[in-house]
Amino acid sequence: MSQIERIWEFLQRLTPLTRSCLLNELERLDVCGVEIPGSADIQARLRAEFRKEGPNQNRMNTPSRVFFMPLDPFLIEGAPEHDNPGRIPRSSLAPIWEWIGRDLLPTMTRDFNTTMKDLIAADKQREARQVASAFQTKVVKYLESTLSAPDAAVQTRVKLASYTASRSAYGDLVKMMCVLRARDALARFDEALPKRQIVKFDNPRVARMSGLLTAFGKTNAEALPFAITLIAKRMKTPWEILRLATKAAASKKASDVAATPFAVAVPMVMDRIDDDRAALRIALRNNRVLIAKELLADAYNIEYALRVRIDKLDDSDWGVRLRGLMDGIADLVEAEVKRFPDEVGHVLGSRRLRGYQSLAGRLTYFAWRGRDAISNGASFCMRLISA
Repeated sequence: MSQIERIWEFLQRLTPLTRSCLLNELERLDVCGVEIPGSADIQARLRAEFRKEGPNQNRMNTPSRVFFMPLDPFLIEGAPEHDNPGRIPRSSLAPIWEWIGRDLLPTMTRDFNTTMKDLIAADKQREARQVASAFQTKVVKYLESTLSAPDAAVQTRVKLASYTASRSAYGDLVKMMCVLRARDALARFDEALPKRQIVKFDNPRVARMSGLLTAFGKTNAEALPFAITLIAKRMKTPWEILRLATKAAASKKASDVAATPFAVAVPMVMDRIDDDRAALRIALRNNRVLIAKELLADAYNIEYALRVRIDKLDDSDWGVRLRGLMDGIADLVEAEVKRFPDEVGHVLGSRRLRGYQSLAGRLTYFAWRGRDAISNGASFCMRLISA
């Protein structure tokens, strides 16, 4: 029997929830660049067990699945180390559910599981959603009471650490509480959005989305990042949500953009670069150069949009973070290109990946900057071309 088979035999003795938590942890470590021999095979087997999301599968196949259903639009795969205000790593759900069931509300959770299993078996979806909604309200109220106590955050972090090594678990718990508290308002906001994909995020569309966000934020300010995520999911180019912040600003200065009610869109856009960086590392590790090329082009385009639409970016905390992200990407690309002789060109080293270095890209740059900034814009583009 091979070593992988022996490990798998051992894993079969564990509870399904424990195996699910293990899958989440392995994926989190993978995203963070930690290599574990044999992990890929184990992950594939665990995904086959827990990630069966075919079109004909009953989406309400477990009590926890129904409980977390309002979070579906905001879930991301893997477990990024940055705190994305409008997204929640799917890998955090299993440890949070286990903590709720064992430490927070063990008796209520046990009763909920028993009731839900009967409803799911009978395919009573409406009744199951009603029971889940009532339990969601109970959990939120209990969390609000529990976390308001002195030292509650520290104690909760310690408890969650026994179920996952992810540093984002507590923050994800708080975000889960926020989504569940505003779940009805978020559902109504989602219904008000265009049904078709937003191909062109022009000024009229930005104005309409800004109006919807303003109305939503009057009663659900803390859930605003999740409303912005719902808009981004409708867009062909999600990182264009940046315009929500820049169009609302008094000027293009970073300080003015940061003062807008939609400023959170800027770090959310930067999170996408961070996601690209993590995915790029995995793609290069697996020699998937074409995927790496797409990820790199996406990161370059986002960087360009940030620099074009926000003045004095480098002097802000956003600029510091952006430099760190792009330096990390540059290190990955440099390491990959160095694997090949100098006389052999590498697709990741091509300037064409930076679309803004083309004539059309530079003209777009000038249009965005305005006539009064053409001289500075030209200087900036020349630096990019010579880089």
